Amino acid sequence: MDPFSMVVAIVIVVTIGNVIKARHGIHKDRHGNEVFRAPDPAAAAEAAKLRDEVRALKDRVQVLERVVTDNETGSIRLEREIEALRTKNNV
Repeated sequence: MDPFSMVVAIVIVVTIGNVIKARHGIHKDRHGNEVFRAPDPAAAAEAAKLRDEVRALKDRVQVLERVVTDNETGSIRLEREIEALRTKNNV
């Protein structure tokens, strides 16, 4: 094995090891000690809330795109779509 291949192999092994440790929540503190850090439940709840909000906004944008691009839309259908969005967000 030539030196270049050996260096590449060492870098790959170290990188894979760091990825595995990060996935299991093992991080280094500022002193270089490895510390297990449990996932923060508040951060997970906030992330779930933000995902739900993004999903709702995507639904609204989809409806608005359909309303704008639909050529046969009358004012009655537009009012129904807007009212549906209002009731969906108030629930």
